[in-house]
Parts: sequence; C-alpha cells; structure tokens
Amino acid sequence: MTDVALTPGGMEKGRLLSSVVLPLALIAMILLMVIPVPPLVLDLFFTFNIVLSLAILMASLNTYRPLEFSAFPTVLLFATILRLALNVASTRVVLAEGHKGTDAAGQVIKAFGEFITAGNFAIGMLVFFILIVINMVVIVKGTGRVSEVSARFTLDAMPGKQMAIDAELNAGLLTGEEAKKRREEVTRESDFYGSMDGATKFVKGDAIAGLLILGINVIGGLIIGMVYHDLTLAKAAKVYITLAIGDGLVAQIPSLLLSVATAVIVTRDSSAHNLSDRLMLQLGDGRAWWPVAGILTLFGLVPGMPTSLFLGAAGVAMFVAWRSKQVVTDAADAVDAVASTQDGADGASDQAEQLTLDDVSNRAVLLLEVGYGLIPLIEESGKTALVSRITGIRKQASRDLGFIIPPVRIRDNLSIQPNAYRLTIAGVVVADDEVAVGKLLAIQSEASNINLPGEIVKDPTFGLDAVWIEPQDRSRAVAARYTVVDPATVVATQINQLLRANAADLLGQDEVQELLDHVSKSAPNLVSGMVPKLISLGVLTQVLRALVSEQISIGDMRRILEALSGAKTREIDDLVDTARIALAPIIVQRVCGPKESLSVITLDSALEQIIIQNARTGGRESGMIEPGLGRKLLDSFQEQSKILAEKDKTLVVVTSPVLRRELSTLVRQAAPDALVLSYREIPENKRINVAAIIGGSEA
Repeated sequence: MTDVALTPGGMEKGRLLSSVVLPLALIAMILLMVIPVPPLVLDLFFTFNIVLSLAILMASLNTYRPLEFSAFPTVLLFATILRLALNVASTRVVLAEGHKGTDAAGQVIKAFGEFITAGNFAIGMLVFFILIVINMVVIVKGTGRVSEVSARFTLDAMPGKQMAIDAELNAGLLTGEEAKKRREEVTRESDFYGSMDGATKFVKGDAIAGLLILGINVIGGLIIGMVYHDLTLAKAAKVYITLAIGDGLVAQIPSLLLSVATAVIVTRDSSAHNLSDRLMLQLGDGRAWWPVAGILTLFGLVPGMPTSLFLGAAGVAMFVAWRSKQVVTDAADAVDAVASTQDGADGASDQAEQLTLDDVSNRAVLLLEVGYGLIPLIEESGKTALVSRITGIRKQASRDLGFIIPPVRIRDNLSIQPNAYRLTIAGVVVADDEVAVGKLLAIQSEASNINLPGEIVKDPTFGLDAVWIEPQDRSRAVAARYTVVDPATVVATQINQLLRANAADLLGQDEVQELLDHVSKSAPNLVSGMVPKLISLGVLTQVLRALVSEQISIGDMRRILEALSGAKTREIDDLVDTARIALAPIIVQRVCGPKESLSVITLDSALEQIIIQNARTGGRESGMIEPGLGRKLLDSFQEQSKILAEKDKTLVVVTSPVLRRELSTLVRQAAPDALVLSYREIPENKRINVAAIIGGSEA
C-alpha cells in the first residue's frame, strides 16, 4: 500500500475543482431543457443517468448507518433534476424528429422502445404502467410513510437524547469533547430524517411527471405526425408510441433504482455493519431453513404438484440449513470486524465500555457548573467574556500566590436552576447563586439615594444590597451612585474572591514538589539538604498552605527554605512564624510602598497583657480571646476597616506574636483582605504610623 501525501497546493486545486463541477453540472441540466440536443449527446446523458442511479443504489446498500450517506437527499434532488431535464430534451427530439423514424431520438430510446414493445404497443404500454404502479403505489408510497414516521419520532426524541447526553456529561461518563460529538450526531440525525421526509416527494413527483410526459409524447406525436408530416395513423402510432415508451422506460428505470435506494436508506437500522452481512446473519439461521425444507418436501409429495421442482427446492433449503452455521459465523465475524474498525475510528473500544475510576471520579479541582440559561455567558467571545475573565483571574491569582492555580472546568448542569451557577473547590461547593442574563446588577452604596425598579437581591460576593435592572436604566443607576456590573462580572468577581480565600485547598504535595523541582534548578544543594532531611514534604506542604491561607505569596521558595532550615523547632506553627518573618518585606509591600510609612492599628498594651494573662491562667492554648471581648473587638475592627476603605487603604493590625494567629482569624471576619502582623514581622527600616489604638475601654 502506498501512502499519498496531499500538498496544500494539491488540496486547493481539489477544492477549486469540486467547487466548479457542481455549478457547471446544474448549468448543463438547465441547458438540456432549453437548448436542442443531438441524439448522440442524449444517448451519453441517458447512459450516465443509469450509471449514476446504479452507483447511488450500491452506495445505499453498503452504508453501515443512514447518516453515513447524509448527502443522499441532495443527491436525490440532483438526480431527479437531471432525469427531468433529459425528459424535456428527449420530448423535444421525439416530437420534432420522430417522423423520420425510431432512430431520430437516439439509440438508447430506440433500443428500450423496441425491446419492450416487441411489435405490440399494448404490451409496451402495460409494462410501462406496471412499472409506474410498482414505483408509485408500492415503493414510493411506503418509503414516504416510513420517512414521515422516522422524521417525526426522531424530532420528538431529540430533546430526550440531548438531556441524556447532558446527564452522562454531568455524571462524568462523557468528556466534553465526546458530549459535543454526540450532540452533533443527534442534530445531524434529525436534519437527515427531516430532509428525507421531503426528498421522498421528489421521487413521487418524478413518477407522476414520467406518466404525464408519456401521454404528451403519445398524443402530441400522433397529432404532429398526422397533421404536420402527413403520416398515417398506423405509421404515426408505430413511431411515436415506440419512442414514447422507450423514452419513458429510460427515465423510469433510473427512477425505480433511486426509489429502491431511498427505501433502503429509510428502512435500515443504524447498525455497525452493511446490509448484506446483516441479512446473512438474520436469514441464515438453520432453525428457519429446516422447517422450510420439510414443508417443501410435503408439497412435493402431494399428487398433482410438480414433485421434482418442490423436492429440488427442499434439497436447496436443506443445504442452506446445513451450511447456515458457517454462514452465520462468517457474517458475525464480518460484523465484529466492522464494529471494531468503527470503534477504533471513533476512539472507543470494548474496554472503554467498562467503568473505571477515571470514569466516575471528578478530576476537576475547580468546577463551575451553570444552568442552561447561563450558557450564552460561556459561549461569548472577546476579552470581556466570562471564560476570558476566569482565565485572567486564574493567571493573576497564580502570580500573586506563587503557585499555579489549576484550570477551572466549566460545564452545564440541568439539575440546577436555569440562571444559577455553582462553584466547587476541591470537591466542596463554595458558591451557589443566581444571576439574571440580559440584565445588569446595580450595587447600592451609602451615597445611593434613589430606589431603582427591579428585582432586589444581595450581591453574591460582598453581600451588599443590590437590584437587577434593565440595561436601559444603566445611566440612571450610575447617576444615583450605584455600582453597575454585568452578570459575567458578578460571577467572575465572586470566583476571584473565593479562589483566593480557598487557595490553600488547591495546594497539595504535588504542587509543592513542582515548586521544589523549579528551585532545585538554581539551588540544588538547598533543596536536597532541606527536603526530606530536615523537613518532610508533608510538613512543608502544611507550612506553605498556612501561608497561602493568609494570602501570602510563596513564590520566593528559596527565601522560605533558607528560613526554615534555621528554625529552632519543627512545630508547624513555629515554622509558619519563621517563614513569615523571612517574608516580611514581601508581605508589607502588598499594602505599602517602599517610600511610604506603614499605617497600622494596634491593641492597647494593657489589653494585650490581660488577654495573654487570662489565657495562661485558664490554661488555654487556643481561644485566647473571650467571646464577649471578641465581639467588641470585631465591631472596632469593622469600624476601622470602613474608615480606611473610604481612603482606599487596607486594614493592617500589629500585635504581639502570641496573639497574632488568633487575632488574624478575628480580623479577617471584619475585613477578608486585612493584614495582621506581629511586631517581629515588620522590617526594621520601615517607618510606622499608628492610626488608632484599640483599648479595653474602647473595645
């Protein structure tokens, strides 16, 4: 077997040729109807029409599924137009030149006419009418009914098939690419059977046209022959009826072949085998042929019956029954071979039908599920589209946190509300909200003094009062000092916040190992001497996750490893504090430039000492802040955060190392982006500006 490589130039020439042939063929068909054609050209076209019909029939018999011949309705249309064009051209020749004899319309029409009539016009007419009846009443009518029912059931079943595909996709049994192919196949199937329902009308109309053309040729020929060419009735009948029958048969035989091809296409199933193998497999069962042989033998023994004929047929049936096992085996092997070939072409195999852990486990760490009403947000293109925004959020979060955030898998889910979306991080649902597609979300601020018409809701990200408004009310909302955002921005903003808040859940040992592998390229001795000799990969992962949970970048792994190598203890909390002290310049620069002073909030020293002393007296290692005091402190931090937010500044709290961890948890409840530092985490060269002191009496 020789491999043939198609060059781009050759492919372009092939496309150019194929794009030119079809228009030229249509123009040629139209010219056949309006321009007189010599008999020789008619003979060539009639022969081509028969060859084309046979080729279409053979192709329909050898297709495995109807969709493999999806161009059949269009091919049927072109074949019908060609046949009608030939009818018009041959009618012109028969009526214009028929008085010269049966040779006037070409050899093909003459041969068919003289062969069928055999000197008897009545026989020829009856044979022609029988063919018309077989074609119209039996084949075309049955094919039309089957096509109509198939189209109806296919279209009715389409929504159910689509929902089944979505259900399998949601269950993880299909990939996104496989689901896309399945949806395309369902759409193609509905389009195909809908087209076939209309295409069968071409064949029926062609048969009726053939009958009318025959009558025109006979009646018109007799009138023209006797009136214009002074032929006798017998002479005119002999010539024109012979040519009319020949012309009709030349058209009806290809029409009959196409009718059979149409019937084969619409009545066969979608099995992975051709029709001959299927028939062999189903009709070659010996259990059916042994009774046939017995019944034929009984017929042969009945007096008066042709004994030799029936006994001979019984012998043939016995031979078929005896050979049926091998025939069925061969046909089954052929079916299996074809099925295996198609499975390989589709990327599937018998092993793919067996469930594995990969089929049922959800490997997407970040999963965004949307209702079908939000699919337009996913399908939008451009930088402002939801998919592009999520990609940008993921990239920026990866830069800020120092490790690669895994991709966000997006899929539709029919089990949730149409306008709902659900974000899952590491298997945990962290967001389950709704947006209104086609509307805008106007978020209210303290300066907003006008009530807008619309659906009143809470902003999913920050819990602020908001209202869904119509796009035409945007200017009014902006003038009323509302913050107006589109649905994609609402979803993207919440994803950004939740992604950063839950970033620690995305950092595992595999991700930490990737960071170590990257550092080992520039500092191999540091990595090999640190992990796992001084600290295990698991402990290092816990330390890094603690840093990420407080929005501290772990991008400078070299600095972190050098700091941990000198730690006095291997307790995780101590290791985290050691890493934070080493990363202090990086932490502080998040909220303060190198030339700016760091504006901080502190606790009164007496209050700190009371909290620490009470914790030691009560023997508490955690929960150092009592609930009542914690509530007061939380209110104070919220008030300070609001004041700083108006100045576009971040809340920074400085406290003693003992209180830092617990106070950090409390402060982040008031302001998620707040920064809590211990005295040891402030760089020595950094100027401090104490903006407020929260004391016992104030708290």
